[in-house]
Amino acid sequence: MKRQQSILSFLQKRPTVPENEKQVPGVSPKGHTVPVSEEKPQPKTSAASNRTSILSSAMETLDEVRGTETPPEKEQRSFFPTKLVDGGENDEANRNGQSVFSSIRHKFMRPNSVQKPCDRNLSDGKLDAFHLTSNKSSYSNGRDKESSVPVFPRMENVIDAEETVRKGNNEYPLVVDCDDDIMGPETPGTQPLVPRLKRVQEVSRNLGSTTTADTSFSIGNSKKVKFSHDVLAGNKNDDMVSEMARLKQVQEVSCNLGSTTTAATNFTSGNSKRVKFSHDVLSKSKKDDVESEMASKFDWLHPSKIKDANGRRPDHPLYDKRTLYIPPDVLKKMSASQKQYWSVKSQYMDVLIFFKVGKFYELYELDAEVGHKELDWKVTMSGVGKCRQVGITEHAIDDAIEKLLARKYKVGRIEQMETAGQAKSRGASSVIERKLVQVLTPSTLIHGNIGPQAVHLLSLKVGTSGLADGSTAYGFAFVDCASLQFWIGSVTDDASCAALGALLMQVSPSEVIYESQGLSKETQKALNKYSLMGSVVSQLTPAQPFTDFVDSSEVRNVFQSEGYFKGSSNVWDRALDEVVHQDIALCALGGLTSHLSRLKSDDALRNGSIFSYEVYKGCLRMDGQTMANLEIFCNNADGGTSGTLYRYLDNCLTLSGKGLLRRWICHPLKDAEEINHRLNVVEELMGHAEIMALIAQYLKKLSHLERFLGQIRSALKSSAILLLPLIGSKILKQRVKAFGSLVKGLRAGMDLIMLLQKEDSVFSLLLKVFTLPVLSGTNGLDKFLTQFEAAVDSDFPNYQAHELKDSDAEILSILIELFMEKANEWSQVIFALNCIDVLRSFAITANFSCMPMSRPVIVPTNSSAFNQQSTGPTLHMKGLWHPYALGESGGTPVPNDLCLGDHEFGYSPRTLLLTGPNMGGKSTLLRATCLAVILAQLGCYVPCEKCALSPVDIIFTRLGATDRIMTGESTFLIECTETASVLQNASQDSLVILDELGRGTSTFDGYAIAYAVFRHLVDKVNCRLLFATHYHPLTKEFASHPHVTLQHMACAFKSVPNNSSSTNQQLTFLYRLTAGACPESYGMQVALMAGIPIKVVEAATKAAKVMKIKIGVSFRSSERRSEFSTLHEDWLKTILTVSKADDQKFEDGDEDDVFDTLFCLWHELKCSSQKL
Repeated sequence: MKRQQSILSFLQKRPTVPENEKQVPGVSPKGHTVPVSEEKPQPKTSAASNRTSILSSAMETLDEVRGTETPPEKEQRSFFPTKLVDGGENDEANRNGQSVFSSIRHKFMRPNSVQKPCDRNLSDGKLDAFHLTSNKSSYSNGRDKESSVPVFPRMENVIDAEETVRKGNNEYPLVVDCDDDIMGPETPGTQPLVPRLKRVQEVSRNLGSTTTADTSFSIGNSKKVKFSHDVLAGNKNDDMVSEMARLKQVQEVSCNLGSTTTAATNFTSGNSKRVKFSHDVLSKSKKDDVESEMASKFDWLHPSKIKDANGRRPDHPLYDKRTLYIPPDVLKKMSASQKQYWSVKSQYMDVLIFFKVGKFYELYELDAEVGHKELDWKVTMSGVGKCRQVGITEHAIDDAIEKLLARKYKVGRIEQMETAGQAKSRGASSVIERKLVQVLTPSTLIHGNIGPQAVHLLSLKVGTSGLADGSTAYGFAFVDCASLQFWIGSVTDDASCAALGALLMQVSPSEVIYESQGLSKETQKALNKYSLMGSVVSQLTPAQPFTDFVDSSEVRNVFQSEGYFKGSSNVWDRALDEVVHQDIALCALGGLTSHLSRLKSDDALRNGSIFSYEVYKGCLRMDGQTMANLEIFCNNADGGTSGTLYRYLDNCLTLSGKGLLRRWICHPLKDAEEINHRLNVVEELMGHAEIMALIAQYLKKLSHLERFLGQIRSALKSSAILLLPLIGSKILKQRVKAFGSLVKGLRAGMDLIMLLQKEDSVFSLLLKVFTLPVLSGTNGLDKFLTQFEAAVDSDFPNYQAHELKDSDAEILSILIELFMEKANEWSQVIFALNCIDVLRSFAITANFSCMPMSRPVIVPTNSSAFNQQSTGPTLHMKGLWHPYALGESGGTPVPNDLCLGDHEFGYSPRTLLLTGPNMGGKSTLLRATCLAVILAQLGCYVPCEKCALSPVDIIFTRLGATDRIMTGESTFLIECTETASVLQNASQDSLVILDELGRGTSTFDGYAIAYAVFRHLVDKVNCRLLFATHYHPLTKEFASHPHVTLQHMACAFKSVPNNSSSTNQQLTFLYRLTAGACPESYGMQVALMAGIPIKVVEAATKAAKVMKIKIGVSFRSSERRSEFSTLHEDWLKTILTVSKADDQKFEDGDEDDVFDTLFCLWHELKCSSQKL
């Protein structure tokens, strides 16, 4: 009844309609109608002179929009003539006793497919639908089922709108003519169901506090009339305005009325012409207007106008994208809080800045777009300076930052340094003091889910070494912020950037800082290449050359003035003494410290430990490409750890142990004595399963001690941040947890070491691998640690989730300061525990192998275990198999014997020329050989029955066929680049692996390069060489060479019945290394296995026979080498040169040189004849 009464309140007197006005087809988007005169519009006087209506006459081009915006009516006005209510002569509805609601009753009932005949029995059959939205009722086309009323009682004394329309009375401006063929009204049954809660929220959000009521009427079962008392009050004037102004009025009125529940409004003009006017267009127009206003407000942020702090545009070579130029006049107009934000943001454009406002953290403008994109936060027009803003509560900020860091964003926090009350105490107009206190990046993580691998931030400085060969020197410095350890060093490299690649693969940095100017093209290519090949994808960050990378003398002054690295056990200049190119390395360290200082990490710089780092010192050298080819840390399939050497050896139980294992793999030992020390421990552990079980029991209790020690070290004399209201308590909790975990972890580790001391056979061997401080006694670490255990149990019993007290900060600060007095001793204990974990992992790998593993015999370079007369390199392995090549497929690898150099039966050539069919296992054998050498020099057991080798100084590999299109490098160019590094750096003690060199170019060019490279390595370098090729003439060329042995991967043919091909033989791979050369590569059989059509293969077979006959003539000279090798040719040339020399022309000392040459030649001939 209340709803009926509210409708009846509208049905009062109708305003007088002038006779010169007529009904105009069409309607405004809100269902507004206005009378339009046939003549020139005249001003109208009515009680609604303060209000205006909008006429939208929608033709095909929507060329008529009239009206002005007026404020809402304060009192409700009637819109039907009084005579209708009083029962005039035309009031047929009242005489018949019918109510106006009899024609719109279906609006309040469920949809029914049965139509009443009277519903469409209209005299003129021309009606139109008015669509209005009510903010008081949900009885619109979008209403839900619960809001519909089955039946309304009949209402008396109400005008029957249907009857009025039936008469075709044109006086009423509410009635609009239309064609009969217009479809009926939309009903709830034809509309998609919208949840009531969502509809109410949308209406409330768009309408706000608007109280204007719209009412919907329906005429018949297919005609609807929707009207509003605001519209029907009349118009103030009908003056014509420009089209753009009228469109803007339509948009404003539409937005103010909040027409959100109607998707579109249909307009009809003339004979069945309709225009769909979508509200989405109006909303978009409003949004565009707002964006245009905001763009003008922040036009200095637009890409077309943005500049850095120095006024440079992005196309400038020295443009600094980290800074922003804000016009001075704009800065003056900003409020105090705006200045707080933009003064920081203008210096940190590369960082997402969270601005603390009360209990919320907010992102503005460009940062707000990132928050909306990455975290799906809703953007609102508020915040500092009424700009685009997203926000989150202070309790959820940590999760949000963690998600942004995982997406490689840098995040900063501007915190409130005081409360609102403290700010008011300084004055009524005082603004809360705020400051940027923390900047987190993916490369400087300290807490959170970091993972087992250390996260490194690398700084690189490029310089010239001044050497005659034109080599390039690189200075570098990198940091592990979690453990608070810094390293500094330098390396000399050639054009191949092999050493730089080794550095990047070893460190595997999360971010690389380098000078934006001065990088060579080769260096840039190497950075782009190896940033994608490491365990993690490195982010490349260019820095300003004159501000971030300053002169070495200036770096020294900064270190002394700021007190950097004062907490280090090793003074920074002492670490620098071991670096070759000190100035360049110091510049790199300066760039790193400048970057960390910008990230508000000055406490870490003051308390960090610094060490020197050498890429190749005292270890087996492997450049970056070799580590990638051998899949040391990541595989070439998906970049994961499956099928890698690291994964094969990783049985460590602690995160610190996993980190040490990675460092050991990067630097295999080269000293035979040190290798044997590790092997002794592994062998002893393998024989004592109970000791290994005991070690595992204690190691499982250890957390990441290195990182906890680094967090405690960084807390020294850094209590200022603890004064902040929210973040201070959080950091204090983290420090309590780190300190408690470190003390308890060290206690478990100390107990393990004390137990191992009782096992003298193992402990004495362990002490040759690492050193330990004094553990027992009055001044021992054991007693010292017991005191801190008691302190933790007393003050922080529940250190994992400690409830803070006022005195906790002071107590913890004192404990940390006392604890760090023995920081060096704690580091030694942690390193010892890590070594025990890694050596146990080696023993587990050997014990649980599926095939035989043996302890390698490390032969010193200056002697031989088999032949005391020979001092050359040796590599002898019996039953060698690849440790993890067939791990996932479940197959069993085929063992093979490999002999290079001296062995127990005498001497073998150091070069193996390997041939065999495609897919025959050549590459697997090459990789297995390299992996066996690496395992042996790590101090681990080797996958073979027997192994003896002299230490290898460098491993070179040229494997696979790849190109790098993005850097403009073809397959053959990459082959030649890698080969050039081999030829320039290989020595007699090196191990060189070359697989199918020369296949990236034409046949003759490829063969010529393969021949020249092979001959140089055999005759000039004479290192341990495995050379796999499909150039069979090479086997003829070097068949009789005393330094070369020919072997191939065996295969066999198996008869296949009912084979449709021309041959009934199927190729079978035996994967067995056999003496001699393979007659051919059997490429046709492999092509059949790959699915190439038989007809194509048969045609290729015929062409191959013809080509062999023609090309064979060119290689006929190689057949003559079977008895006279290239080495014999060199000897003959030497004899001829000496014989032609005139005795009288010899100067002093020349005779001795000739005699030495002849003696060496005689010795070579004698040895060769014995071996042959």
